Amino acid sequence: MRGCGLKVALFLGAVVVLTAGIVVAVVLTRSPVRTPGCTVALPGQGAYTFTPEQANNAATIAAVGTKLGLPPHAATVALATALQESKLRNLEGGDRDSVGLFQQRPSQGWGTVAQLRDPVYAATAFYEKLDKLPGWEAMPITEAAQAIQRSGVPGAYAQWEPQSRALAAAFTGQVPAALTCRNLTLAAPADVAAAATGELGTARLSGAHPAGEGWTYASWLVGRAEALGVDKVSFAGQTWTAESGAWAQDSAAGADLSLHQAPAARQSE
Repeated sequence: MRGCGLKVALFLGAVVVLTAGIVVAVVLTRSPVRTPGCTVALPGQGAYTFTPEQANNAATIAAVGTKLGLPPHAATVALATALQESKLRNLEGGDRDSVGLFQQRPSQGWGTVAQLRDPVYAATAFYEKLDKLPGWEAMPITEAAQAIQRSGVPGAYAQWEPQSRALAAAFTGQVPAALTCRNLTLAAPADVAAAATGELGTARLSGAHPAGEGWTYASWLVGRAEALGVDKVSFAGQTWTAESGAWAQDSAAGADLSLHQAPAARQSE
């Protein structure tokens, strides 16, 4: 008995099998690559994308400014500074003895290495110096940042102004549903009340809030979702889920702020 003369050819994602005069094409599919990320999108002003780590740190920096009662512009200055100094990463080291989000130096009286590696402490130290700077509210962002940091590249902070303004607008509740995070790997549920108390100055997140305050808290929860194990946030008739990675109108959400944490064994894909 003769062989059937089986031939196989590969063509860009398809397998073509030639046998007994019959052509059979088998299409090979690949699972889509799901890259983790967080995006701040402001109407008419474009969008900026950050890693979950960056969004997590940005949420903490902005929250500390809220806790201290500073205006949103303070968060803009702080975020532009951290973007330039560390790209919003809590670095173990840097130039000379610089450490942390703001690359503050223990030798210059900012605090100990352990303190400066604590994002809440580092942000608080930055804001305290900023608040003592005469006229900082009216200064260009790069000048206010430079007056605190005394960088060797004094104009470098200006390049981060659009991103820092967008982040501040989201995290201070100026723009509803401006921050989304997707494809997160959720940590085990953490103590949200303790984190909120340390960063926002309140443990009362769930419940009724004025619009600006509610979106401040909701955006903080989304930005910190991966670290805190939060998989769902609702406010003002909209819901964000870690599964969808987006805010959407939700008739069941209601007007009040609510949150849900993923079970310890569950992680988003």
